[in-house]
Amino acid sequence: MAQVELIMPKMGESIMEATIQNWVKKVGDSIDIDETILEISTDKVDSEIPSPVAGTLAKVLFEEGDVVEIGKVIAIIATEGEEILASPSVDEQVQSNGNLSNQKEKSATIEVEERVEVAMASVSSSDQTATVSVGEGRFYSPLVKNIAKQENISTEELDRIPGSGLKGRVTKRDMLSYLKSRQNGTPVSVASPQNKTAPTVKPSVVPPAAKSVSGEVEIIEMDRIRKLIADHMVNSKKTSPHVTSFVEVDVTNMVNWRNKVKAKFQKEHGQKITFTPMFVEAVVKAIRDFPMINVSVDGSKIIVKKDINIGMATALPSGNLIVPVIKGANQLNITGLAYAVNDLATRARNNALKPDEIQGGTFTLTNVGTFGNVMGTPIINQPQVAIMATGAIRKKPAVVETEFGDLIAVRHMMFLSMSYDHRVVDGVLGGSFLRKVGDYLEAFDPNQSI
Repeated sequence: MAQVELIMPKMGESIMEATIQNWVKKVGDSIDIDETILEISTDKVDSEIPSPVAGTLAKVLFEEGDVVEIGKVIAIIATEGEEILASPSVDEQVQSNGNLSNQKEKSATIEVEERVEVAMASVSSSDQTATVSVGEGRFYSPLVKNIAKQENISTEELDRIPGSGLKGRVTKRDMLSYLKSRQNGTPVSVASPQNKTAPTVKPSVVPPAAKSVSGEVEIIEMDRIRKLIADHMVNSKKTSPHVTSFVEVDVTNMVNWRNKVKAKFQKEHGQKITFTPMFVEAVVKAIRDFPMINVSVDGSKIIVKKDINIGMATALPSGNLIVPVIKGANQLNITGLAYAVNDLATRARNNALKPDEIQGGTFTLTNVGTFGNVMGTPIINQPQVAIMATGAIRKKPAVVETEFGDLIAVRHMMFLSMSYDHRVVDGVLGGSFLRKVGDYLEAFDPNQSI
């Protein structure tokens, strides 16, 4: 009866584009409502895009590997009774005079080429490091354009940057690599102006290939998620001067309570009760006492967050890491936190998280004790200013104060460690906050009900 446009959906506040990873459905395939049509990826998370209607996939407007702006039409779905016509190729659609948005992109590209040609005319032919190669119809995403604007990169300079994306497109990673080389004074050579068919340029300095005397090595290319994690961690260390504090905590009451209620909790709620909800509860209480931990930094301004959203670092089967966020953690009791923790952890491991569920965190918790580690020095999850690690819980002899004097007893002990941004969190605040978390854990009521 009608044709429905499938739009690239908005995936989060700061996400302006997404990459098409896989078309699950092909042109001519029938589709049920809410059935997955394609898989996409962003800088934040991978997602499946469901169909808003039942019908047949009539047209596919972008290919796998294409980077598409949010809000653009990516496919046409024909509902019942609509005739399915042969779908033109992506290249034909780009060249179509009837596609107004593509005409605008082509016009913008011509303007860029004209500016580059003018700039090239003034360059000496003997200066080989200053020549550029102009690609035909080179595309720049809004993200790349924004980075160029913020870093005062001219159009001519942007055209020199080597592109590793599809058809030589410049990606965010290319921009970051270029900015780093420019800061270090590393020159970037580009092709001769006579060669106007070359879509990309190559850096003048090629890193040496990995070598081994014995030859017994294996070189593994990082996957997309690992590259994003690497960039995020490096950026965090560059942004924040890290300081880490440690406290040792007696969590015997907490361990005994969990051992007592876990079978009943499983029976009544169909959920496992882990230590994580108890850690989150203690962190939330301490944030109420020290709200300046729940902040972010914007230049010379400190942004105090009223919401308490706790991120929980979760290891994936692939070996990578993701941090789903418990929104409004201060409004949940132990049972509610247990539900939230279990749900987010399960869907994280099944790659079923929504983009909004890994954004908006104000404080992060990571459990290094899961791997038998007693403590760690975690890296801050930007733009937050603190992250706390919980170590392994171990039985140890400890001094216990009683009304009859000090005694040596076997207790369940653990280390808490917290890294914080020393630009805004001094040792007094960081150390006091961490100690308060430990106090709440030690004061856990072993007689409370679930």
